[in-house]
Amino acid sequence: MDALLIVGGLLLILFGMVWLVVQAFSTSLLWGVGSLLPPLPLLFIVRHWQRARSSVTLMGMGCIPLVVGLTLLASHDADRLAAILSLRWLEPEAKVARELDIQLRGEFNGKPFAPELGELIDGTLILREGDDFFARRELSIRLPSQPSGDLQLNVLPDDRDNLPAIELSWLLPDHDLPETRRVISGYTLHLDLKSAEPNLLRGDFHLVLPSGYRTSLSGKVELYTSDLRYRNGRVDTRHNSQATLEWLIVDYLQRNTRTRAVELAPLPPMDLDSHQLDLDVEARIAGVARRMPLTLVRSDLQGWRVQGDQAPALPPPSEDDLLRTAPVPTTVVRGEERPLDRRIGFSLESLLDRPGRYLGARVRVMTERGRSAEGRFDGINAEGRLVIQHALGGQGEASFLLRSSEVTQIELLEP
Repeated sequence: MDALLIVGGLLLILFGMVWLVVQAFSTSLLWGVGSLLPPLPLLFIVRHWQRARSSVTLMGMGCIPLVVGLTLLASHDADRLAAILSLRWLEPEAKVARELDIQLRGEFNGKPFAPELGELIDGTLILREGDDFFARRELSIRLPSQPSGDLQLNVLPDDRDNLPAIELSWLLPDHDLPETRRVISGYTLHLDLKSAEPNLLRGDFHLVLPSGYRTSLSGKVELYTSDLRYRNGRVDTRHNSQATLEWLIVDYLQRNTRTRAVELAPLPPMDLDSHQLDLDVEARIAGVARRMPLTLVRSDLQGWRVQGDQAPALPPPSEDDLLRTAPVPTTVVRGEERPLDRRIGFSLESLLDRPGRYLGARVRVMTERGRSAEGRFDGINAEGRLVIQHALGGQGEASFLLRSSEVTQIELLEP
C-alpha cells in the first residue's frame, strides 16, 4: 500500500510539472524555454499565477499521497526509507570480494564457469557457482578418499579401474530442479594441490570431459578442506555450519575443564537457522565419559557462542603436550574387534528397517526421474519419507524429502 501511494504521488507531481511546462510554452517561447531551467519555473508561477494555478494544484495533490506513503513506510521499515532517501540505490553495486582465489578458463556445458565456492570435504571435490538452494552450475568429483595433505592425481581417457566419478549439475531457466550428468570414464583429469593453513588446498586443476559434455576447464583453484571458516587467524563463529558448532563445543569444553584431551561424540544434525540450541553433549574428557547440557546462542554480530561461557583461554601447549598428542602408527591386533563398515550389505531395505543405524551418514540417492540427492541421512519423517540434509556451502542446509517408492538407487558413501 505504501509503495502505491508513493508511486501515485510521484506520478501526480510529474504530470503537474509537465503541465506547467506546457502552459509556459503556450504563454511565450521565452517563458517555455525558461521553465526548463530551475528556478525560473517559480518566477513563471508568480508572474502568471492564473495560468499556473491548475498545474501547481495538481503537484500539491500529488504531495499528499507521497507524504502518507513515506510515513507508512517509515512506520514499518525505517531502514528501507533511509536507504531510499540517502540515494544509495543510485550508487553502482560494489563488487563482492571472493573468499577463494579460483581462476578457471574454459567452459561448463558449453557456457562460462565462474565458481564462487570450492571445497574438498569427505573425499568430494566441489566447485559451485551460485549460492541459491540449487547451484546455477556445480561440478563434483568423488575421489577414493579424503587427502590428509597434498594431493596429486592424474587420470587419462584410457584408464578404467577405480576412477573418480564426475557429476555435472546445472539449473535451466524456468526449471525448479537441476539437470544432472555423471561421467565415470573417458575423461582427462589432473590435480596438483598443495595444502595451506589453516584449511586450504591450492594448485593446478585440469579437466577435459568427452566432447558431448562440452566441458573443459583449466587453471588454478583454491579449496576448503573443512566447513570451518577463519578470520584473522581464528575460527569465524559467524559461519553457520555444523563444523563451527562442533569446534565451538570442543573449545568450550577444553577451556572449561582446563585440558585439551577432549573427544566429542558425534552431534545429530542441528537446525542452523535457529538462534538458540539446547543440547545434551556427550564427550570423553581426559579419558572419562561425561554428559552435560549446553545452550548455544547465535547473534548476527558475534555469531555462535556457548551461553554463560566465561572460561579463560588455555595456555599454549607445552612440548610434552605436543608429544602426547602427536599421531603415532597404530597396529591391528589379531582377534581385536573392529568397527563394522556400514556399507557392507547396505540397501534401501536395510535403511528402512534400521534407520537409526545410519543417522548422520552421508548418502547419495538416485530417483526414478533421473535426479540425484546427496547429503546426510536425517531419518524418516512422520509421512514415511527419507530426509536428507544437504549443505549449501556456508549458506545453511536444505532438506530433501523422498518417498521410498521414488528411489531407484541408494549408496552409502562412508563407513
